[in-house]
Amino acid sequence: MGDSLARAQREHWERTYSAHPGMYGDRPSESAECAATVFPPGGVVLELGAGHGRDALFFARRGFAVIAADFSPVGLDQLGARAAADGLAVTTLVQDVRRPLRLPDGSVDAVYAHMLFCMALTAAELEALVGEVRRVLRPGGVLVYTVRHTGDAHYRAGTGQGDDIWEHGGFAVHFFSRDLVDHLAEGWGPAEVEPFEEGDLPRRLWRVTQRRTG
Repeated sequence: MGDSLARAQREHWERTYSAHPGMYGDRPSESAECAATVFPPGGVVLELGAGHGRDALFFARRGFAVIAADFSPVGLDQLGARAAADGLAVTTLVQDVRRPLRLPDGSVDAVYAHMLFCMALTAAELEALVGEVRRVLRPGGVLVYTVRHTGDAHYRAGTGQGDDIWEHGGFAVHFFSRDLVDHLAEGWGPAEVEPFEEGDLPRRLWRVTQRRTG
């Protein structure tokens, strides 16, 4: 799997955001509500894969300083317009997470990613991304991410792209094993893994919380 799949996924999401503004609605995800309870009050939160911004806007309303990053300028433009209309200070950042994060070392208190880690990212790309997350977090900072896992109904459905990435209905998903979660937590505090379900299928996910030590 190479850049061609990544380009195709970017184009797919650009078309999706353009055709369906506000496709996820205005209510924050359950995972964002949970994450807000473990983030340092009033801290700086970086959301990776912010999309239209329902969770980023929720964090801003809860008093966090928010940096909303996504590889889709279309999604970020929609997010920025909604933030401005609501009088919320949200900084947007066009970011391909396969590249180094465009932020200084130790500049954020928390990082949040709802289903971003289980997009078309190889294990090697995920390792590099978690290293970048650790770099931009302050000591003691918190990472919360959610992923679909190998117990999900869509696991092994569609077209296999290698590395437990399966493309189904135009969306490529990396289904996580528990071994992968534990591997990505190496060098951090122990990973807290909570199973939950979302959507009509339902999708089966894990919510992973880990803290930067040192």
